[in-house]
Amino acid sequence: MANQQAKGSKNKTTAKEQQKAKFKCDGRQHCSQMKSYAEAKYFIKHCPNTKMDGDNDGIPCERQFKKGR
Repeated sequence: MANQQAKGSKNKTTAKEQQKAKFKCDGRQHCSQMKSYAEAKYFIKHCPNTKMDGDNDGIPCERQFKKGR
């Protein structure tokens, strides 16, 4: 029974793992290149040299996705 539980837990993916599979760093840096707010958030957290959070508040593409203040 414990073996079945361990086996089942290996097949479950976390939300973070699913997001990693959905997005990948591919050199894009600007808001105009993002299709969603979730994608922009992923890029500023995981990809180098992004230019999407000018005020460094952790909220990318504020005007484009109408987020923040």
